Amino acid sequence: MILTIYYDGQFWVGIIEIREGSRLKAYRHVFGAEPSDAEVLEFVNSRLLSIIQNSGQDGVKVNNKTQKKINPKRLQRQVAKEMKKQGISTKAQEAIKADFEKRKQESQLRHKEHREALKEKKWEMKRQKAKQKHKGK
Repeated sequence: MILTIYYDGQFWVGIIEIREGSRLKAYRHVFGAEPSDAEVLEFVNSRLLSIIQNSGQDGVKVNNKTQKKINPKRLQRQVAKEMKKQGISTKAQEAIKADFEKRKQESQLRHKEHREALKEKKWEMKRQKAKQKHKGK
């Protein structure tokens, strides 16, 4: 799991990237103002798990690379490089976009069903009114 916090020009945003097998799932959380270390720790300890569990995200397929044992100095340099790097990975962007599209389609389907139900209800009321007029009431 990787948590990347960056400033997008307006807000401080956290991107959570989780690899599960050959899938990458990414979640976005807006912090607003610059989060302190205590706020980040509180987010990780309490809210992070609920964000992950409440999402029905499928994720994006990623190629798995077998990792060899890395020299500790090299690992330290890589960590320093990652800390300096800003932004999110393109795979994480794809995962977030796929989740957004999925939620958008579900929302469109719900709205369409609601419109159809409303149309059916209006038609039924119109039929009942016509029957009442036919009966002479």
